[in-house]
Amino acid sequence: MMVRQRSGKIINIASMLSFQGGKFVPPYTASKHGVAGLTKAFANELAPYNIQINAVAPRYVVTANTAPIYADRERNAEILSRIPAGRWANPSDLMGAIVFLSSKASDYMNGHVLAVDGGWPVR
Repeated sequence: MMVRQRSGKIINIASMLSFQGGKFVPPYTASKHGVAGLTKAFANELAPYNIQINAVAPRYVVTANTAPIYADRERNAEILSRIPAGRWANPSDLMGAIVFLSSKASDYMNGHVLAVDGGWPVR
């Protein structure tokens, strides 16, 4: 449909593990590297149709999937020591980036993986 209408926005959910090796989660890390790679590859393929494909890369988000890590006091403290924001993300923390990537304001962005990580890499 987007090809026919010659416009569209696709936003994938990557991860900061799209850039890093991670700890204890090799299959997840590999899959998120794949999401980042597909985002870039399809950005090339669909750019002639005015379709922008980008991704959002959160770090630690409070979800059912991360509940065991969040509940592990020692691991949680280790994680929090690396996040300048001092907390894990909530799913709603991704909304601003997703709204931006969905809007005309991002029309000249394509194939980008946007970190939403509380400052993880700076520490």
